[in-house]
Amino acid sequence: MKKITMIISAGILALTFTACNSTGSKQTNNTDSATMPSVTTTSPAIAANAKPADGILTGYINLKNSLAADNGSDAAKNGQEILDALSKFDASALTPDQKKVFLGLVGDIKENSEHISENGDKIAHQREHFEMLSKDMYDLLKATGTSKEMYLDSCPMYDNGKGTWLSEMKEIKNPYLGNKMPTCGAVKETIK
Repeated sequence: MKKITMIISAGILALTFTACNSTGSKQTNNTDSATMPSVTTTSPAIAANAKPADGILTGYINLKNSLAADNGSDAAKNGQEILDALSKFDASALTPDQKKVFLGLVGDIKENSEHISENGDKIAHQREHFEMLSKDMYDLLKATGTSKEMYLDSCPMYDNGKGTWLSEMKEIKNPYLGNKMPTCGAVKETIK
């Protein structure tokens, strides 16, 4: 039985190797390879739990953490990370209702992320755009769901209590006040 399994495995490996190495033609077209989707090696369990906006959310969470650490330079990189995730976003995976919400938000998410990415030396300006971005990200997550539990936090000391943000943890790390008042705020909602 072991020999049969090994022979079948070797045959599958050989076919896979042959298929991966045959190009069908000698001509290379770089523009085609640039538009090909990248292959990821995530486990089926992780892929099954993935939600459409997870890539955008990852950039947003990194941004939140950079602002909480008063790091405008990293926040700028995270703004670009969100833009990169937006450019790779596959709206075809959305239901018609989700697509409607996404299309209504994508312009504002892009604009706010651009302002954040272009102003690494102006953290107050980044925080203003983060506030608007946070409202759009909340609406996006409510429409498309999330693969992990998230928390909507609120800071009573920022913008007359209107400063909200999404967090991946219950512990408060305030992106609006940073090191001045790192734990100012409270969890307002749990998003599953």
